Amino acid sequence: MLTVLGSPKRLCDGVTRREALVAGGLSMFGLGLSDFFRLQDAQASEPRRERSFGQAKACILIFLYGSPSQLELADQKPNAPVEIRGELGSIRSTLPGCDVCELLPSVSRIMDKMTVVRSMTHPHPIHGVAYATTGTPVIDIPMELNPRDGRHHPYIGSVVDYLLRNNLVFPSPSGRGAGREGTRRSRTARTPDNIALPFQFSSHRVGEVPRAGPYGAFLGNAYNPLWTEFQGRATRVAVKTLQDQRFEDVEPYVGISDDSRFSLAAATNLGPQLTIDRLNQRRSLLQQLDQARREAENSPSGIGESGLDRYREMAYSLIGSQRIHAALDLGREPMALRDSYGMTLFGQGCLTARRLVEAGSKFVSVFWDEYGLAGSGWDTHWDHYNRMRNELMPGFDRGLAGLIGDLDQRGMLDDTLVMVLSEHGRTPRINNARGGGRDHWSQAYTTLFAGGGVARGRVVGRTDRHGATVTERPVSPKDVLATAYHLLGIDPHTLLNDRTGRPVPLVQDAHVVTEMLG
Repeated sequence: MLTVLGSPKRLCDGVTRREALVAGGLSMFGLGLSDFFRLQDAQASEPRRERSFGQAKACILIFLYGSPSQLELADQKPNAPVEIRGELGSIRSTLPGCDVCELLPSVSRIMDKMTVVRSMTHPHPIHGVAYATTGTPVIDIPMELNPRDGRHHPYIGSVVDYLLRNNLVFPSPSGRGAGREGTRRSRTARTPDNIALPFQFSSHRVGEVPRAGPYGAFLGNAYNPLWTEFQGRATRVAVKTLQDQRFEDVEPYVGISDDSRFSLAAATNLGPQLTIDRLNQRRSLLQQLDQARREAENSPSGIGESGLDRYREMAYSLIGSQRIHAALDLGREPMALRDSYGMTLFGQGCLTARRLVEAGSKFVSVFWDEYGLAGSGWDTHWDHYNRMRNELMPGFDRGLAGLIGDLDQRGMLDDTLVMVLSEHGRTPRINNARGGGRDHWSQAYTTLFAGGGVARGRVVGRTDRHGATVTERPVSPKDVLATAYHLLGIDPHTLLNDRTGRPVPLVQDAHVVTEMLG
């Protein structure tokens, strides 16, 4: 049972939302389903104090695994000593008072559409994707390296999917939130509400165990994201560095072939043996699902009976869904538009995310993940400047600017929340590793936001002259999640029952960052 609570919002007849909704029952006060929706309509007609609540129809979460440096993103410190500011300069952006790294010329032209939070801070300088994207109140290395640790809370995309799937989201007054129409969509003709690209998190690297983060946790594996799989080839080579090792390897984040695309081959999380694209008959799907059910107990994904039931339903839906297949078909886009995002794994992932949102998906995640070498992605302990120049910044610059500009041009930005998150920042002082590097730093870092009720052209917070500590308006990852839930029309004080039946909030000790709101 899941109980939805929060700050009282009184309906016309004096019944509060807190009193009226008990998830899983609707029996309190004798309410039937028709009464429930009648009360929703009454609530929708009442003005809200927070006009931004529910303004986002959808969310695209961009996660830069490994974490970029705040000093080389949008918190430039040109007057700091060279061992702090480094060898990269800054350029003016369209957001007054917010210069950006010289390697971000495209992003510099869309900064007036964004809000920059320079005062992110928390006490956990590890690769805590779970800490950044879930309600878990603390994180440690054993949790980081174990997706099945019982202390984990569900991923934000999983929570959104759960609430929508179980009709637990109230409408916003403008009708732009996940209202009655959104929550009563047919389960046999819908775009999945929690899709992640480009492939299952932490699955394309070697050398370490999988990382925690984007999973359903105590909601169950049925609410893990539906992962796509990348189908294509890398066309360019990047220099890889790990301590004293330096070698070249193909890198899809630097370049991919024109025929590359994403498929739902792994969408059911049942492994590569269950491939939606290869299914020609429902009988074939049923046979594969039954086989997968028999093997589920030993599956690395840990999917149980209820998870397979959900995937059976989803797979049947996806077979006949032209909408989802069309959204994943990048060949339908003009090559000039694809080029504007950059022909990289990240750029084409951002374009696919836009297409999935356009097709009706509520929450789409794009992970810039490690590829090949463990410790890659944005984890620049070594060879920092070479990697920034030749591997990381060019693809990020075109991908993010392409996404924001495209959403704005299509009239989608105002109701699509875009978040650019990471686990932490990087040390202000450059280390002495080969090629120079910046290590983990969580005391102060920068995140980016746009659309869906976020203010245009705003900077929140401030750091000291070295970008080392927050001096104004500290913001925690939990505050960011609370703000995202608010914009998506979900009360961040909603309670979920964990595995023991104990009610826990979506995010605790967190507040909506009102300075971010438009």
